Amino acid sequence: MTLIAVPNVSEGRDEAVLDAIGAAFSGHARVLHRSADPDHHRAVFFLAGEPGELHRALAAGAAAAADRIDLTAHAGIHPRVGALDVAPVVYRDDAGRGAAIAEALLAADAIGAEGIPVFLYGELAGGRTRAELRQGGPAGLAERGTPPDYGPAQLHPTAGATLVAARPPLLAYNLELAAPATLADARAVAARLRTELPGVKALGLYLEEADLVQVSTNVEDHRAVTLADVLAAVRAEHEVRAAELVAPAPEAALAGWPEDVELRMPASIEALLRTLDS
Repeated sequence: MTLIAVPNVSEGRDEAVLDAIGAAFSGHARVLHRSADPDHHRAVFFLAGEPGELHRALAAGAAAAADRIDLTAHAGIHPRVGALDVAPVVYRDDAGRGAAIAEALLAADAIGAEGIPVFLYGELAGGRTRAELRQGGPAGLAERGTPPDYGPAQLHPTAGATLVAARPPLLAYNLELAAPATLADARAVAARLRTELPGVKALGLYLEEADLVQVSTNVEDHRAVTLADVLAAVRAEHEVRAAELVAPAPEAALAGWPEDVELRMPASIEALLRTLDS
């Protein structure tokens, strides 16, 4: 059985730092994809590894990120609490759920052993969300006094904490609004998506370097809401110039995508996993 993980790190500008973190991941897993964004100041890795090994890759990447990323000097628009911010182990179907949960708990323990406190979220923590833990950033997490599930009791002074879960595929998906849409427009659309579409988290953002307004979403269940569903909901109010998938998604999530909107995307999860056999 091959397991997958999608760790996110709080660095989207320094390729040398990302190369070093990727090399740390690759000691115990295959790095099949990486994307980075300077405005979000964040990178997303897609890893594949064996049970009993994938958690070692996540711990090695956490240590490498802690050595190279200083959150006290970090300036990016994406919410975060850690250098290795989230480290979810992903299961594609119910048959893989148990193995993903076991590997996620091993990863939490191993990352904690590297001196980085770990907070569980999702089904491993009674449904506690990333947003709850990230509220106020590292300072907010420290002020609330929520005890970590693994690792030291205090946040790492420069690397913060890492959030760990076992979950189905999540679609990290951004939509660029065409001019003259404003940041206020994007925020209003994001608020409506959060209310109307089940399992969709959304933020309205302005990307200074790219000079564009964006609705940034996480779709938590592509079987309930597809990319095309989110696009249709946004287009009901604003023209969408283009869209992008930040990380690989299941092929089924692409159903019904219209030809008149550009979708920038990596290869699907299925296609990447097929490369392991080639």
